[in-house]
Amino acid sequence: MEKNAQLTKAEEQIMQVLWDLGEGTVQDIRDRLEEPKPARTTVSTVLTILENKGFASHHGQGRINRYVPLVAKEAYSKTQLSGLLKNYFGNSFAAMASFFAKENNYSIEELDLLLKDTREELKKEKE
Repeated sequence: MEKNAQLTKAEEQIMQVLWDLGEGTVQDIRDRLEEPKPARTTVSTVLTILENKGFASHHGQGRINRYVPLVAKEAYSKTQLSGLLKNYFGNSFAAMASFFAKENNYSIEELDLLLKDTREELKKEKE
């Protein structure tokens, strides 16, 4: 994956399914997509683009290709969130959290719970 590589909406949809599956064929991926489902050739084309971008790879199993993600969902999420934080919130987590809290009309109790859960997660990571 190129640094700061962006996925289109279609590419991200395919990657979400591939991350969930861990490995799958074009048909496996297509089966998991919402209606209206894209054509089989469309899914195949998007997978080729994802391979060219370094997000996925495939191995042949007879006449069928099985695709695997090369980039972990967590790694891509981290890159995207870091870019969002930098480009829209001046690298201020507090500004980003405040924005989302206001936009989603979170209550003080919900924010307290979020803070509590975050503290617990950070403690677990340090252990």
